[in-house]
Amino acid sequence: MIERKSSGIKYFAVLIDLLRDRNGFLEEVRQGTRLPNKIISLLVCSSIFLAIYGGIIGAYHSWMQALSSAIKLPALYLITLLICLPTLYFANIIFGSKRTFSQHLALVLTAVSITSVLLFSFAPITLFFLITTNNYQFLILLNVFLFAITGFIGISSLYHATSLVLEQENEGSNTRQKILQFWLLLYAFVGSQLGWTLRPFFGTPDSVFQLFREREGNFYLSVIQAISYLLGFR
Repeated sequence: MIERKSSGIKYFAVLIDLLRDRNGFLEEVRQGTRLPNKIISLLVCSSIFLAIYGGIIGAYHSWMQALSSAIKLPALYLITLLICLPTLYFANIIFGSKRTFSQHLALVLTAVSITSVLLFSFAPITLFFLITTNNYQFLILLNVFLFAITGFIGISSLYHATSLVLEQENEGSNTRQKILQFWLLLYAFVGSQLGWTLRPFFGTPDSVFQLFREREGNFYLSVIQAISYLLGFR
């Protein structure tokens, strides 16, 4: 029991190191220092924070939806990472990068971890609105906004992190920077569409529990429809 608690503390200590001294943390990633420990710690911590937030938004519908969303939200971020990471890694390798796959994985996990911490910090606000309002469309748009803001900050941190870790690799650096910019857009697009595929996370009011919904429309059309509903256009 003591050893398990100690391991958990170590995991969160790595995350705190990232948040307090990001440049120092990234320098260790650039040098390949304790990469397995960093990867496992960031993976565990981000999954826990995302699971908590997912459980909160799922509780709007039922305990079954809360459990489902607590599993699906971490899965959303990690599956997006698994889908997109090979593209970033091999593109960088082709254009001269000497960094390993583990270093690329650690870099992307820093962004996921920062996003998860920010979402966790917004959890009390989300819980407040879940308790005080029954407006489903408002709650959907609120969370679209929160996911967009936290995702943008996470992606911005990844851009900074990648530039810092790869800045000493002069060969093909300009090309890799353009690849990174394109990849960040791809990452955001894949994440948005995957989130739509894995829905529901809230669960429509007065509906039976559904693990997944039928594939119809897309994420962006759903946001437009929610805005139109709130503005009274339908």
